[in-house]
Parts: sequence; structure tokens; C-alpha cells
Amino acid sequence: MKNQSTTISLRLLARIAGILYLIVIVGGIFSEVFVRQELMVYEDPVATANNIIQKEGLYRLGFVIGLVYLMCNIPLVLIFHEIFKSANRFLALLFLLFFLTGNILEIMNMINHYLPLDFVEIGANLEGLGKETSAALAYMSLSTHSTGFSISLVFFGCYCLLLGYLIYTSDFLPKLIGLLMVIAGICYLFDSFSVFLAPEFAESLFPYIFIPCFLAELSLAIWLLAKGIKSRDVRI
Repeated sequence: MKNQSTTISLRLLARIAGILYLIVIVGGIFSEVFVRQELMVYEDPVATANNIIQKEGLYRLGFVIGLVYLMCNIPLVLIFHEIFKSANRFLALLFLLFFLTGNILEIMNMINHYLPLDFVEIGANLEGLGKETSAALAYMSLSTHSTGFSISLVFFGCYCLLLGYLIYTSDFLPKLIGLLMVIAGICYLFDSFSVFLAPEFAESLFPYIFIPCFLAELSLAIWLLAKGIKSRDVRI
């Protein structure tokens, strides 16, 4: 029996990537800014635990949306690899590996988003474990999530640098978007290493250092969705 393949326009794949990237951007902002950052009260575990209890539905929604955008990341980066492998096969494979490594780290880190629910709902009822202790454990789990998120952004920053370079040096997309993605990669790396080396300085950078990242990725997503790229057919 002969193997069958389907011919699909790379422009269509690019537009699918644009939709996926918008889901990732919106999902990431919602889960991080409007859930974790909103409910976590700095240096106040009890207030943080109370927020999680009072807004449990929102907290669970943030977890589910986080999983959804992390799933979307996988087909997204595979499409990018298909687009740019003709420009530079080695760099396309390299940014694929950086992206998937960061995505896997972020997926594993999601357990630290979910654990506070167990701590505040179950831990407080266990014999010998009071509400303050369970609140402290929940807070520590969210704090660990923040650290894990910063680690994953190191790999994502490298992906942005490589993708930005490929966009800039190829004729698939506007060079300005490539330049913006390079800047985004630098911002991600600078922020993460600042978190590890100078936490107080990193706090002063937030959220301003992520503005270039947001503009770069949103520009890429919108361009892919609206314009696509120069069309050629691939077999899948």
C-alpha cells in the first residue's frame, strides 16, 4: 500500500501558527498576570492562601489555560521549524530544541501551580498541619513556580534570538519583526539572569522589561495571521 501525503500551503501553516501564537500570548498573560501575580501577595502566605481559596475557580482556570497554551506551543514551533529550515537547517533545529526544552520545563513547573490547591484545601485538615503551615507551603510552591518560570525563559530567550536572526536574514517576514524578536530574546535573558543574580534589581525591571517581548511576539503573531509568508507547498 502506498504512503499517502497531503500537500498544504506553507502560507496556510503560517496563518495557523499566527492563531496558535495568539492563543499562547493571551493564555500566558492570563495565567501569569491575572492569576498567579494577582493572587500571590508578596511575603504574605496567609493572604495568598486566602486568595486562592476565595478565587479557586479563577485559580483552576489559570492552570487549565496554562496547559492549553503549553500544548499549543508544540505545533507552533514545529511550523516555525518547517518554515525556516530552508533558510538554515542547523539554526532551525537549534531553536526548535531550545523552545521544546523551555516548554518541557514549563510543563513540569505547572505542578507548582497546582500544588497550592492541595496545600490550602487538604493540608489544613491534616492532623498536625495547621492553616499557617499549609499557607506557607502553598506560598513556597508559587514562589518555586516563579523560579522555574524564570529558568524556562532562559531557553525561550535563546529561541527568540535564533528565530529573530532567521527572520532578519531570510526574506520570509519583515526584517523589523526579526529585530524585535532579537530584542525580545535579549530582554528574556537579561530578566532571568537578573532574577538569579540581583533579585531586587529584577523586581525594579518588572513589568517594563517584558514590554518589548510582548510587542515582538504580538507583531509576529498578527503578521503571520494577516499576511502569512511567501507561499510554497509542503507535504505532511
